[in-house]
Amino acid sequence: MSIDVKALGYKEINEALREAPEVCTLDNCCGQRFIAAGMSGREITINGVPGNALGAYLNGATIKVNANAQDAVGDTMNNGEIIIDGNIGDAAGYAMRGGKIYVKGNAGYRAGIHMKEYKEKVPVMIIGGTTGSFLGEYQAGGVIIVLGLTEGKIVGNFPCTGMHGGKMFLRGNCEGVKFPSQVRVAKAESDELSELRAHLVPYCKTFGLDIEEIMNSEFTVIKPDSKNPYKQMYVAN
Repeated sequence: MSIDVKALGYKEINEALREAPEVCTLDNCCGQRFIAAGMSGREITINGVPGNALGAYLNGATIKVNANAQDAVGDTMNNGEIIIDGNIGDAAGYAMRGGKIYVKGNAGYRAGIHMKEYKEKVPVMIIGGTTGSFLGEYQAGGVIIVLGLTEGKIVGNFPCTGMHGGKMFLRGNCEGVKFPSQVRVAKAESDELSELRAHLVPYCKTFGLDIEEIMNSEFTVIKPDSKNPYKQMYVAN
């Protein structure tokens, strides 16, 4: 089923989605916020550019965007998938606690801020291009992967600030990138590369990328060095 949302606000769009069949397409989307907030049991394709907080509190639905998306994609999402065949704005995956966000292009500032995990719920965000500053700020769990397949520096300033959980993979040796003192930065070894491959297989299948070509690269893995980074940052010894 297809719904032309050109003249609809977000409340009308979400009401239409709740009444629509499980598989649905939204056409002529242009900046409407909060699309599919809190939804489950839906497969939604969006033609056009959705506004802020796409898939906020998502609880199991799958969303595919055939364009760019704006800020706060997957804000506090709990489960499901959001696939962006383009670029995204700032604060993608804010407080994300489950599910997957796949981005073919670039991400803005503060991707993965406050990302967290609990037991079997481990959120994953994969960005095919580059990211802005403050990547993984206060990350408490989950996995962030940045592939740097587009031009430009793979990550901006101040990555991993306040990171105290989870894991981050950056393609390349990250020479020249400044990381805070409370994280450990190392070349990814065989067990970590196996984990990385498992995450990248569905991502590469989604966007038609060559997994072997991507894995034939050096990767840097970043992990927190302390469960209490704030002691190192703010308390004098």
